[in-house]
Amino acid sequence: MRRVFCLSVFLFLCCSAHAVAQEKPPASAVTPTAGPRLEFLDEVSYYQQRYLRLADAIPEEKYNWRPAPDVRTIGEVYMHIVAANYNYARMLGTPPPAGLDPKALNAYANDKAKVIQALKDSFQHFTNSILAVKDADLDKEIKTSRGQMTMRGSFFMISGHFGEHLGQSIAYARSIGIVPPWTAERQRQESDKPKM
Repeated sequence: MRRVFCLSVFLFLCCSAHAVAQEKPPASAVTPTAGPRLEFLDEVSYYQQRYLRLADAIPEEKYNWRPAPDVRTIGEVYMHIVAANYNYARMLGTPPPAGLDPKALNAYANDKAKVIQALKDSFQHFTNSILAVKDADLDKEIKTSRGQMTMRGSFFMISGHFGEHLGQSIAYARSIGIVPPWTAERQRQESDKPKM
């Protein structure tokens, strides 16, 4: 019974991931050239790159590691970001892809390839939701997990959430002996400089 359930969840998630991977920005979306949406898109891109590079640097066998019994595993932290991306997109007015259940995403938190693909897909969906927002609506009040705030104000809340869990992910990585790739690159560059 458990195998049938796991297989069903796996097939559902594969189909959902394929649908998201094919997702294109809304036809009405225009990439901003200035202003808060452009600045927020830059912020989202920064976090996306950091999450993906760190997720890739961690060996798959460590995705089920957790620092204490009642906290998320490494893979579950990444899947929390995936679910948050879909929930934030919904908050901004873009529903999740048909058939996607963010609560079911933890089912493959230990599968590195699926986690990385889910991160990519969810960040693409979230980026598309930002592109769909009209600049004229940035001061519109929306309902968030922290109560009512402007759409523009929600950008700060979302950035804070990304920062919180990136810090958590870095601490997890360092706890298992993984240096974040961007730090390792900087350290290599510094060691290659001629000593004076």
